[in-house]
Amino acid sequence: MSNGKPTNAEIADVLEQIANLLEMQDANPHRVRAYRNGARSVREAERSLAEMVAQGDGEALQELPEIGTGLAGVITEIVHTGRSSLLDRLQGEVSPAKLFVHVPGIGETLARRIADRLEVTTLEGLEQAAHDGRLRKVEGFGEERVHAVCVALAGMLSSAAQRRRRHGGAGEEQEREQPPVETLLDVDVEYRRRAEAGELKKIAPKRFNPEGETWLPIMHTERDGWNFTALYSNTARAHDLGKTHDWVVLYYERDGEEDQATVVTETHGPVEGKRVVRGREAECKRFYLQPD
Repeated sequence: MSNGKPTNAEIADVLEQIANLLEMQDANPHRVRAYRNGARSVREAERSLAEMVAQGDGEALQELPEIGTGLAGVITEIVHTGRSSLLDRLQGEVSPAKLFVHVPGIGETLARRIADRLEVTTLEGLEQAAHDGRLRKVEGFGEERVHAVCVALAGMLSSAAQRRRRHGGAGEEQEREQPPVETLLDVDVEYRRRAEAGELKKIAPKRFNPEGETWLPIMHTERDGWNFTALYSNTARAHDLGKTHDWVVLYYERDGEEDQATVVTETHGPVEGKRVVRGREAECKRFYLQPD
């Protein structure tokens, strides 16, 4: 990218790559079309999108034809980091440390530590961890550094995320909407069933895969307006514990809001042996124990 600032043509190329990979991996045709139309709109734009984002004019992105909040967020991430976490995921590059290192105050060591300890892979996931206290538990992150990360992310994330901050300061951010646990568990069931049956396209993750084996099934689906991408966890911790074919990571997006959840098999308690969403165990317990 020229002078560290992507041109409109380079941004459009990324959007087209995303569209091509989504299509190859059997994603929703409407989603594929949205990225193709967005790429065309970016190529035809008269203003530099990178300059618009750099000047804090991210809202203007959504005034371009075919650019909604979701695509505006992807474009903003490309401008700030030179990469797209969605494209990385689709290509089998699940090394979020390469993304986090672009956040001011986070070097390579801390970026790897976040990825291994928290298992977050997006800037939105990092933002949530900074606000809910998980980031403070990672070695090297005191209160001042966490605050600095929050401030940096406020400038790097989509305009939708910035609007949330204008409605509440650090530590009092409005609770973001999440899919119901029954929806997440249903997507998890479908993914594991189809993966076991060999019905899904597979990608070759670049981490922990020196031979370049194409082994990681990937699934795209949609529920109630949420777009989901499901994959088995390919993190260092999943490999260390032998859970690469048990832990399922679900990335979800709707109206430009992106986040993720991890579904695992519970190992103790009243729902031992059942699938639960990490961080939402109480909801899963109520779901399983509710009367028929």
